[in-house]
Parts: sequence; C-alpha cells; structure tokens
Amino acid sequence: MNLPFLSLVAISALIAKGAYAAPTEYPLTIDNCGIEITFDGPPENVVSIGQSATETLYALGAEDRMAGTALWFSAVLPEFADADASVERIADNAPSFESVVNKRPGFVPTMFEWMIGPKGVVGTREQFADLGIPAYVMPPDCEGKDNLVGADGTRLAPFDIATLYKSIEQMAAIMNRQDRGAELIAELQAREAAAARRARALDLPDASAVVWFSSAEMERDPFVAGQKGIPAWMFERLGLRNVIESDEEWPTVGWESIAKADPSVIVIARMERRRFPADDHEKKLEFLRSDPVTSQMTAVKEDRIVILDAEAMHASIRLIDGLEALTDAMETLSQ
Repeated sequence: MNLPFLSLVAISALIAKGAYAAPTEYPLTIDNCGIEITFDGPPENVVSIGQSATETLYALGAEDRMAGTALWFSAVLPEFADADASVERIADNAPSFESVVNKRPGFVPTMFEWMIGPKGVVGTREQFADLGIPAYVMPPDCEGKDNLVGADGTRLAPFDIATLYKSIEQMAAIMNRQDRGAELIAELQAREAAAARRARALDLPDASAVVWFSSAEMERDPFVAGQKGIPAWMFERLGLRNVIESDEEWPTVGWESIAKADPSVIVIARMERRRFPADDHEKKLEFLRSDPVTSQMTAVKEDRIVILDAEAMHASIRLIDGLEALTDAMETLSQ
C-alpha cells in the first residue's frame, strides 16, 4: 500500500466517514519475503519478538490478542504503557524457542530475520511451521537484504521506507485492524514529508554524520551505520552525507578512520539494553570526550552530538521520531 501524503484534516475526515478498509477476508495468505503464510482468522496468543513488531501491534490496538513479547531495546512508548502492562514480557533479549511455543501462539512476528530465519537465534521458520505456527519477518529486514553475510546482514539495495509501511499494512490485515493501519501509515507519511521539507530548506553545505550504535568493548571499534541501512536512509532523506562507506547493516569501523572523515554530527544510540558496555549512552559520551582520537573531532569539540533513541534507528514506528529529531539537530548547524 502506498497511500498519498495526507493532512491530519484529511485523515480525520476519512476516519469520520469510515472510508479506510474493509475487514479482512479469511483465509488470508501473505507472501512474506518469498514464503507464504496463511491465517484462517485473526490470530490469538500472538508472541512478538522485537520492539518494532511489538509497538506496531500496540499501535494497531491488537494487545488483546497478544500473549507475550521479547527483545526490547528501550522502554515502551508512554502511550502504550497500559497495553504493555497487559502482555507478558517473556524475555528482555532473545527468548528460547520453547518459551515462545509454550504460549501456543497463532502468530509470531519478528523485526529481525536473525531471530527467526535460516540461522535463527530463536528458531527457523521450518521449526515454527512444523507446529502450525505462522512466523513473520518484518519486510525491512528481509527484502533487499542478505542476512547470511556479515554479523548483522548486508543490504543488497538501500533501505526503502515502503517496506516499513508494508509491514504495518500486512500486520494490520493479519490482525483485522486495517482502519488503524491505514490511519497510522498516512500519519507517518505526512510527518516524514514534513521533516524532509524542513531539513532540505536549511540547504546545509556538505553536512555529514556518523551513527554509533554500540561497541562490544569500549576500546574496540564501534558498530556504526552502513551506507544502505536505515540511518543512511534517514540521512539521505534529510540531505546529510553518511561518512561510513560499508554496505553492511552495522559494520565495525575504527575511530581513526571516522576521525579522518570528521563528520559534522555524531549520532549516538540511547537504549536500556545492556548487552554491551557501550549500550549506555553516557559511557559513549564519556569516551568521545576523553579518548585522544575522538576528543579532537570537530563534532565533539563543538558539542554536535545527537542522542537518538535506538529504536528510532530501526524499521519501526519510532523511525519518524528519529527523523524529526535529526531535523531539529540540523537546524542548530545552520545557526
């Protein structure tokens, strides 16, 4: 579904008229990254693996059909606090296969193919299919991407936000929440366009950026955003140049190379996950300001460091929040 950009007035008018979408006709068969999955009715006991998938379901108002969630990076959005309180969190990180299937799920969506895929940490699609459980990978992580190359996969084509909107559309159809799905897509598209217009109007000369997501150890090379991933799409949409040239999703690159590129802005991820020491954004800031190499970078000296929600760097409904936050930061560059 590629809805036109709609104003909030137009959205409200459509809602008032009930003009969005007809209810799902079951059985529903969806092609999910080359694999067909079928639903005989709205699924019960949904277990979502990954915050992006979970918060999309909450945004669709589907929490009443959910039995569990897993793999969290940040606190749930405040507007979904009540919904989240009603659904069991079976794991903060990757859940076990047994903990998922013990919920007798009728649907298991995930944000990452490395959770459910050929090398799935939780399991393979075949393992779930053998139990009659439809497993679904959000299209941004399996369309135009090879997840068998590199630690976090390699993009075969640049990230396309249409795959995020496709995820919302498909999950809305599966859960029989098409009206809310169409409204959500239109709202996100309108905000995306507004942020891009605002950023492009600044007309900044050769503004560049780097994204530091985390590091396995503080003294080791950081995980940064590659050329074709989601942060790179955000940069391109706003007219920023990504100084990292790798096509890997999150390659490791030495600070010496990053310092040589001297990006205008350094974006660091903020998250509640503590898998690695550098998951803590305060430790990132301390490192940048004290390390002999990074402390000499222009962005550090001039305090052009943007702290961005980690989930806003994923294909999630928070992505547009991140786009708007980056636009705000760009406006400070023009002053």
